[in-house]
Amino acid sequence: MDTLLNAEEREFAQKMRQFYRTEIPEELRFKVATGQELTKEDMVTSQRILNQHGYAVPNWPVEWGGQDWTPVQRHIWLEEMQLACVPQPLPFNVSMVGPVIATFGSQEIKERFLPATANIDIWWSQGFSEPDAGSDLASLKTSAVRDGDKYIVNGQKTWTTLGQYGDWMFNLVRTDPNVKKQAGISFLLIDMKTPGVTVRPIQLIDGGHEVNEVFFDNVEVPVENLVGEENKGWTYAKFLLGNERTGIARIGGSKVNLARAKAYAAVTKTARGTLLDDPLFSARLTRIEAELTALEMTQLRILSTQAAGSDKPDPRSSVLKLKGSQLQEDISELLVDVLGPQGLDFVTDRAQGEGFSDLPLGAVDALPAYFNTRKVTIYGGSSEVQRGIISKALLGL
Repeated sequence: MDTLLNAEEREFAQKMRQFYRTEIPEELRFKVATGQELTKEDMVTSQRILNQHGYAVPNWPVEWGGQDWTPVQRHIWLEEMQLACVPQPLPFNVSMVGPVIATFGSQEIKERFLPATANIDIWWSQGFSEPDAGSDLASLKTSAVRDGDKYIVNGQKTWTTLGQYGDWMFNLVRTDPNVKKQAGISFLLIDMKTPGVTVRPIQLIDGGHEVNEVFFDNVEVPVENLVGEENKGWTYAKFLLGNERTGIARIGGSKVNLARAKAYAAVTKTARGTLLDDPLFSARLTRIEAELTALEMTQLRILSTQAAGSDKPDPRSSVLKLKGSQLQEDISELLVDVLGPQGLDFVTDRAQGEGFSDLPLGAVDALPAYFNTRKVTIYGGSSEVQRGIISKALLGL
């Protein structure tokens, strides 16, 4: 990346590189580097260190803990974090609800929530998708009926990532069922300890419990928890998803995982020497490397032309989300192919707490990650949705 940056940006990158490798505990970075599962405490510890030094929420306004950085500097902050295997700040706090509150919330809501959100004193969950409203999010049915100084919320949300840890949830709810579906949605903050809120786990194909379904049964929510104006939630959701899609590209994380695959291939013996000497494998690896480099150049080109502080979603982020998520899946598949049958050891490990004796260091997550990564072309707006945005907003078709 350094060859694509000017002298000031290279100096900034070195500053971030040094900080991440000296201030974040090595045991946390080792867990990320070797594919181990992070605990809630791991994520909280890392984010609070970042927040203490002013590096948790650089995309926020300066008055709420942000940094007066250029879009390129924010990209460097994130990529160097991923390259250093630092646990990323909780995206629901940092990239989603925080910017929405900072941009559209009242002064009272900002003061009430933003400091605690930056320091992860509040763990936020996302209440967007529903059983019949995933990619077609505007079809959501969870209702919020005004009753004096409160809303009565009923409905269901699903695929709530890490909702088992959640303190509060930011929700899209239907406040006016009699208008166009996008026009009757509001952005409401709900305390997950409120009576009537039920969280149930969903076990995934990799055997883990990462997502949940959340039910609302006559949940009373104070009107003061409404962000912005009633029935303007769709505007705020588009703003939020535009922020989310840029980060979903995960270029730094993909570089780390691709380097892992190359390291394992270098010690995998074949008739030609190692797997890296196999022409078909080498061609496949080179294609992924070239596409990842092209994606990084595209992201830097987009960032260099973005207006700092703009609250409008950039449709070009759909290009990053579309290609970045596909590359994440390609790299996870490459890693599994390098390991071959050894990758199946993860089943033994989950069941009995042993195994992996023949696996290279850090490969223990290969098959679970492969299964889990199938989701990245769906969440944050499926690839089909991204193609639709690109065709209309960018190509004018």
